Amino acid sequence: MQFLQALVDGVLIGGVYGVISIGLSLVFGVMNIVNFAHAAFLMLGMFVAWFAWHYLGLDPLLGAFLSFAVIFVFGCGVQRTLIRPILKAPQVAQIFLTVGILIVLENAALLVFGADFRSVQTPYQTSAFDIGGIIVSKPYLYAFAMALLSGAAVWAFLERTPIGRAMRATSQDPMAATLMGIDTNLMHMTAFGIGVGLTAFGGAVILPYLTASPTVGAHYVVLMFTAVVLGGLGSVAGAVVGGVAVGIIQSLSTLVFPIQLQNLILFVVFILVLALRPEGIVKRRAA
Repeated sequence: MQFLQALVDGVLIGGVYGVISIGLSLVFGVMNIVNFAHAAFLMLGMFVAWFAWHYLGLDPLLGAFLSFAVIFVFGCGVQRTLIRPILKAPQVAQIFLTVGILIVLENAALLVFGADFRSVQTPYQTSAFDIGGIIVSKPYLYAFAMALLSGAAVWAFLERTPIGRAMRATSQDPMAATLMGIDTNLMHMTAFGIGVGLTAFGGAVILPYLTASPTVGAHYVVLMFTAVVLGGLGSVAGAVVGGVAVGIIQSLSTLVFPIQLQNLILFVVFILVLALRPEGIVKRRAA
């Protein structure tokens, strides 16, 4: 029973890891750039949801859609003004730029919002379902359900819509996509906006059981990169698989090791995957 409880907890947490990692993988898959500022957009999404809850009384699960919309627009602006000029620059320039954006956003948040931790209160915050002796926390379950919803929406967008197909074509061969009349610059901007918007969405849905602060992204940045590398960098499906794997490994490891060492097994598995299957669990197809 203890094993099943840890497994369920791991799947619920891992589903959210998957959603906040999809955006990172999508941006790399379409634009071939590793966005080290990605975690800062999760922080911004949490603050948008917090303000929506505080001033409008909007539940964070509903505020997540507002977070997505606000950060999508903001992300498009960042891509247009800062990212686009360095897309063909050496990789080291891309790294320095995205790390710089991370530092600027975190410090701007500290200046504007202060260093206080901000939490929300919801009717289901401390509630749980008892399913055959397995306790399923309602905030974790609802966050997982929202994660599934957003993941399915991204899949349908990429597979079933003309813009999604154009985005996949851009990720496979930008030159051929341009010759076919696809505006690759628009696809890059849209992919970046959706990527960071999804991360903001994930940040909002975890707000009922976490607190928002300017540095909250630091707790997730390593997990995001671990999830996308485990799943396969550039693969949207891989990001979901990698996120769930990270959650399960973290949760099950607490059955053997103290919680302070829950990431020990995770990084052992991470190193083994890099050594034995560097392309990740799921082979990249296209964004």
